[in-house]
Amino acid sequence: MNSTERVRNTILGKPTDRQPIYGWVSANLSNELTEAYGSVAAFEDKYEFDMSHVFGGPGSFRGEVFDRLRAENEEMTPDLLVDEDFFTDPDILGQYQNIKDAMAFHKAEGRERFCYIQTPGFFEQFNGVFGIENQLLYLAMYPDELDELYRRQAEWTVKFAGHCIDLGIDMVHISDDWGAQNDLMFNPKLWWEIIYPHMKRVVDYVHSRGCLCSLHSDGCVAKVTDGIEKLGLDCVHPWQESAGMSYDLYLDKYHDKFAILGGICIQTKLGLVGRDELEEDIRRVFGLLRGRRWICCTTHFVQNHCSIDDLAFAYDLIYKLARE
Repeated sequence: MNSTERVRNTILGKPTDRQPIYGWVSANLSNELTEAYGSVAAFEDKYEFDMSHVFGGPGSFRGEVFDRLRAENEEMTPDLLVDEDFFTDPDILGQYQNIKDAMAFHKAEGRERFCYIQTPGFFEQFNGVFGIENQLLYLAMYPDELDELYRRQAEWTVKFAGHCIDLGIDMVHISDDWGAQNDLMFNPKLWWEIIYPHMKRVVDYVHSRGCLCSLHSDGCVAKVTDGIEKLGLDCVHPWQESAGMSYDLYLDKYHDKFAILGGICIQTKLGLVGRDELEEDIRRVFGLLRGRRWICCTTHFVQNHCSIDDLAFAYDLIYKLARE
């Protein structure tokens, strides 16, 4: 069984030869990993990572439009964007070459990894335009305008996802942070009204193409987990236990609905506690989730307070436990 088959079977709840493993290790530790192993890729190869998180393709926004509007207005508000043409053209196929290159590397013989592509969500995507605090306010002040902007984002994302699926991507991964440390960042009613319909459009399209679809959302999203199930998402990252998303909730209610990617907490454990405590926690999570629809992964990018030695200690243990 190769890595693509292993991860796909795990997500779908089918038999596998072992627990798949992965980790978001590159963003903050690229220099350190390169110094220690020669490259990030060498670290991933050493521990036989089963997945690749692919980034690339065109960005969705035309920055010059936002620059002009900011120069002309004291505050960037959703109503200013409704009549603007600020989305890029996702149909310029030459802009997908970096995705082709990444997939050629990760799908090569000896790796054969499951590749998932990062795609924009809705709330998270427009935080870069308005700022998170402003957008939370605008959800109450401009719900109709944001609904229209999210609709257009869904149109763009469907086209982008389609080109990625044409290239052979295994899963489309929608990044849309909704959770704070203890609760949703906004009223669940708003989520159902102006996020769910547009997310559903993307998920349904991806599934219509025979591809899997996943969600990244940090924080506590317990109030909309029934909505996550209704969306038909195949996998959720990170199911953040440190933000009140207990594994008991997953195992009691959702283990047969969707898979989870995560389990190695970068907020409370990795790089923050001694190795005895770290080992105890990793073993605890394996004890709860082994054999389930679970891919062992970090809950987010490993932070630079984690030493390479501690990272290697964690993955030596993960590598061993995944094969027991």
